Amino acid sequence: MGLRKTLLATAFAASIVTTQAYAIDTTAREAYMVDMKTGHILLEKDAEVSMPPASMSKLMTLYLVFDRLKDGRLSLDDEFTVSERAWREGGAASGSSTMFLEPRQKVRVEDLIKGIIIQSGNDACIVVAEALAGSEKNYAIEMTEKARELGMENSTFANATGWPDPGQRMTAHDLAILAKSLISEFPEYYKFFAEKNFEYNGIRQSNRNPLLFKTMGADGLKTGHTSEAGYGLTSSAIRDGRRLILVVNGLNSVRARSAESERLIEWGFREFNNYSLFKKGQEVSSAELWLSDKQSVGLVIDQDVEITLPRKSRRDMKVTVQYDGPIPAPITKGQELAKVVISAPDVESITIPLYAAEEAGRLGFVGRLGAALKSIIWGVTG
Repeated sequence: MGLRKTLLATAFAASIVTTQAYAIDTTAREAYMVDMKTGHILLEKDAEVSMPPASMSKLMTLYLVFDRLKDGRLSLDDEFTVSERAWREGGAASGSSTMFLEPRQKVRVEDLIKGIIIQSGNDACIVVAEALAGSEKNYAIEMTEKARELGMENSTFANATGWPDPGQRMTAHDLAILAKSLISEFPEYYKFFAEKNFEYNGIRQSNRNPLLFKTMGADGLKTGHTSEAGYGLTSSAIRDGRRLILVVNGLNSVRARSAESERLIEWGFREFNNYSLFKKGQEVSSAELWLSDKQSVGLVIDQDVEITLPRKSRRDMKVTVQYDGPIPAPITKGQELAKVVISAPDVESITIPLYAAEEAGRLGFVGRLGAALKSIIWGVTG
């Protein structure tokens, strides 16, 4: 018969993905918010719709730079030369966001990174692409390939700048995947995203990310804007050890981008919290055995478990252990025997397997006979 044990939920540590998103109105055309640690989706609006990412696609341009820095193919002190094309199509002559580089100028990689992040320099992006891949077209191909490796299935790139092009498309979900990868894989370079100002060639510019100038824990990532894309922002903020990633796009002004991003992140921190339930290897409960030399065997979990819940749902959370028992012996250590089900209002239930903490032998013939008689006479199993 199936047995269930309802446990009092206790606090421990770690991470499991859930997929429940919650309704909140947003003026953004596309939006996606996720808790970085648990993978829990807090907000989702047309998050899988292909959209023009504008300068938010510069995050992939940067990913390839950081990847080369991490594996040693590149250093922050390396210098790249500014081509005539980079100056003409991305510099002061272009009329677009620029680092104000000059033709034939040699520029340190670290300065180019800051120019891309803080000044959104199209010239810096083209310089990097030409230096690392021979041409911006080749670099865009590499960007698309890397996107697939990261699980960004709906992203394609035609350039390194985010300049309007039918082949330059991403989704809000993919941008969140990319943001998470940048934060987790390159902590030593992610710090550049929090810098508020940068001066180059005597011209000082402020970071276009408005959240950096608010007291809300924001430390990245990148704005974007074209007439087709509208105003967008891929942002991240950390508070009390908990990090949220938010992507919005299609807003109608700089002010709306700032206000809506701040409002949604504050909502995410205010309405939700992370709750640690179990640590990897912890004994969660026990299972009754049949025809065994032991009455029961401990049930352990093979992963840390932490979930994101609406704060109002925490007190009604239930943790139930389920298995078909009593379970006949023999039992081997590590054998899957049961499952733990975590449920709460407004949240999809989470099911995680449980395993035998130790082995349990089978009774001999006499023992099995006695157990059978007890079961027949007294209804006792064991």
